[in-house]
Amino acid sequence: MIDLKTKSGVISGVDQSGEGFKIPGMRWVIITLIFFATLINYIDRLTISVLAPLITKDLNLTNTEFGSVATWFLVAYTISQSLSGKLYDSIGIKKGFTVSIIIWSVAAVSHAFAVGQRSLSALRFVLGIGEAGNWPGAAKTVAEWFPARQRALAMGIFNSGAAIGSIVAPPIIVGLTAYFGHWQETFIVTGLLGFIWLILWWLIYDTPERHKWLSKSEYRVIREIESEKEPVPAPETTIAADLQQAVPDEKAPSWMSILSYRQTWAIVLARFLVDPVWWLYITWLPLFLHQVYGFDLKQIGLFAWVPFVAADAGSLFGGWLSGFLISRGWSVNAARKTVIGFAALLMPAGIFAAFTSDAMVALALIGVVLFGFQVWINNVQTLPSDFYSSKSVGSVAGLGGTGAGIGSAIFIFTTGWVVDNFSYTPILVTAGILAPVGTAVLFLLAGRIQKVGEVRT
Repeated sequence: MIDLKTKSGVISGVDQSGEGFKIPGMRWVIITLIFFATLINYIDRLTISVLAPLITKDLNLTNTEFGSVATWFLVAYTISQSLSGKLYDSIGIKKGFTVSIIIWSVAAVSHAFAVGQRSLSALRFVLGIGEAGNWPGAAKTVAEWFPARQRALAMGIFNSGAAIGSIVAPPIIVGLTAYFGHWQETFIVTGLLGFIWLILWWLIYDTPERHKWLSKSEYRVIREIESEKEPVPAPETTIAADLQQAVPDEKAPSWMSILSYRQTWAIVLARFLVDPVWWLYITWLPLFLHQVYGFDLKQIGLFAWVPFVAADAGSLFGGWLSGFLISRGWSVNAARKTVIGFAALLMPAGIFAAFTSDAMVALALIGVVLFGFQVWINNVQTLPSDFYSSKSVGSVAGLGGTGAGIGSAIFIFTTGWVVDNFSYTPILVTAGILAPVGTAVLFLLAGRIQKVGEVRT
């Protein structure tokens, strides 16, 4: 093996003479790991939603009180998005995911010991602190491991973990509850999944510059170095300088410097307005089916996952489509905006779900909404890496998540009160309007999608 030495130390695993074990497509292995982390994240998150009919009955919770419990999760999630983004930029991806998953897994297991609204709210708060880190961490991983043309697809793969987690969660959770006879044991089993994932994470993950299983040719693809046939250069040449810049030892930029750019505010405000659409359905869909259409727990397990199949398709399609357009010669600006705009026009389908008496029609319409949302979010979550360098991506993604959390917390708490006092109809109609409005704000404020230059540290 030939090592390139820089001022930061030894960069190994990228300049090899063909000796040693290498894994073809190592970047796809990494994003698969992030996919499974996201899947576990959603199973842990949705356990309370799927079991809401049982939990609200056992703990005597009204819709408003259940909305309050869900809101505490989102309050913590909101706070933690920005903090987690800074954490990942400061200590790196490997340690950052470790901190996040330990926190959320311990909190998930502890839900088994909740005895009322207060204890359940406190545990949801801790769960939100941990789970929020998954998204800025994933965005930073994609920025470091994928070239620009493949980032939306990589975001689609990891984000499909949210959709697939939402698909598998209802039958798994209902099955576990039926097996144990109590909802408490279900939280223990699902909460332990994160610790199993951490073992694989520590065995497999490293940065591209230091990964011993990453081939030289794939490293060049990741860094978009055109000539793959060039001989290995000496340490003092320009590629060594390029590798030096790639090592994540630079000081992360401050929030104030990042917030001085309108592109950051475009991402934050768009997610503030549109992310509540997703949170509405992952939080309230089981109770909506129970209260509006009379579904019991078995029927929830059989049907609540159906719209998330469409969400998974949207996640992969949205990531593929913008990358396909870029590969056909479209600019990043044109490709991202076309796909984002198309997705925004699908989400008003949820308005019609408010006025149908057929549960299957309602589920199909909600499926259209969630397909559109996943197409939308996969491309919007790619924007931090389109606008900024990798040293800023975690922080910008975290700020976007904060905007999403604030908007979603307000909307989810409001949903409980509106349902208790009116019905689901005003909520579904409002949710249908949010996506076009949020997308218009994004386009007007962000301007052309292109690099804005180095963010001041």
